[in-house]
Amino acid sequence: MGFNCGIVGLPNVGKSTLFNALTSTAAAEAANYPFCTIEPNVGRVALPDPRLVKLAEIGKSAKIIPTQLEFVDIAGLVRGASRGEGLGNQFLANIREVDAIVHVLRCFEDPDVTHVEGGVDPLRDAETIETELMLSDLDSLERRVAAAGKKAKGGDKEAKAQLEVMEPVLAALQAGRPARSVSFDSDGMTLLRTLGLLSSKPVLFVSNVDEASAASGNALSAKVAALATKEGAAHAVISAAIEAEVAGLGDEADKKDFLTSLGLEEAGLARVIRAGHQLLDLITFFTVGPKEARAWTLQKGKKAPQAAGVIHTDFERGFIRAETIAFADFIALGGEAGAKEAGKMRLEGKDYLVQDGDIFHFLFNV
Repeated sequence: MGFNCGIVGLPNVGKSTLFNALTSTAAAEAANYPFCTIEPNVGRVALPDPRLVKLAEIGKSAKIIPTQLEFVDIAGLVRGASRGEGLGNQFLANIREVDAIVHVLRCFEDPDVTHVEGGVDPLRDAETIETELMLSDLDSLERRVAAAGKKAKGGDKEAKAQLEVMEPVLAALQAGRPARSVSFDSDGMTLLRTLGLLSSKPVLFVSNVDEASAASGNALSAKVAALATKEGAAHAVISAAIEAEVAGLGDEADKKDFLTSLGLEEAGLARVIRAGHQLLDLITFFTVGPKEARAWTLQKGKKAPQAAGVIHTDFERGFIRAETIAFADFIALGGEAGAKEAGKMRLEGKDYLVQDGDIFHFLFNV
C-alpha cells in the first residue's frame, strides 16, 4: 500500500495502548515503564467509510474490501534523543521511514502511571519531541549544505537546486521552526521530500484524555488543539483506555452500546484513522461488482492511469480509458445501469484528475 503513519511520543503517554486498539491486537506490550516498545510494531487498519457499504448494497457485492492505512508504533522518545539518549538514534531512524507522524500527548492525570518528565504538560511534551526532531535535522542539514555548497561553486546544477531548498530550511531550523514551516513550489516540495527530514513530515496531534473527557476533551486537550491550529497540524481527541475496551469487545452491537453509554457516536480511533488518511493527502476511489465492492487509496492530484496502476501495474501500462461514475450519481441513480441510462457515466482519458469517491471500470490493453 505504501502509506504509513508513525505513532510517536514520550514514554507512558498511551502510544502502545492506542496502537493495540488500532490494530485490535496485543502486538505492542503496553507496560508502565519507558522503552517497553523497542522494535517498531506495524499494523494495518481499515479506513471506516460508510460509502463502501452503500455501494455494496446497490452493486449486490458478495464481499466488501475497505482501503487500509498502516500504523507504526515507535518506541518512546526522551529528551536528548538527537544525541543518542534513550536509544534515540534507533528511534529517530524509525521515524525517518514513515510518511506522517501521529504525535500522542498525555492529557490526563493518573498517579499510578509515571511520567518521564515528572508531571503532565502536553505542550512541553510536544516541544520536547519537536525539538529532538529539529536538532536531528539541523545536524544532518548543516553537513549537507556544506557539501552541496562546495559542489555548487564548481558549477554543479543539481547542487545549486538543492541549496535553494536546503538553505531556507536550515535557516528555519536555526530559528527554532520545523522544516514543514517553509513553503516551496511543487518542484521544491518534491526536492524537500527527498531530504528525508524528520520535521518536514505532516503531524497529527492526538490528545489522550481520561474516560470522562472522551466526548468533549478537557483543558489540556484544548491547549493541544490551539497548538495544532497555530502550526497547521491536525488534531484528534481520544481516550486510549476506552479504545482498548472497545477493541476488546467482539460484537459490533456491544461496541455501539458501550460507546453510546459514554455519550460517544463513534470510536475515537475512527477519527484518528480518517485524520491520518487526510494528513497524507489521500483520496479514495472505488470499484464495484458482484464479487466485491472495494475501496482503493490514491495520492490526491494523481491521474486516472495512476489510479489504474494501484490495482495492477498492467492496468496503468496498457491504460486506454476509465469508465467513471461520481459517487453521488451512482447512489442517486441506483448503480451503474441507471448512471449509464442517465448519461452520468463518463469516459475519461489519461489526463483525468481522479476525484474522491470516483467509481471506476478501467479499460486497458497490454
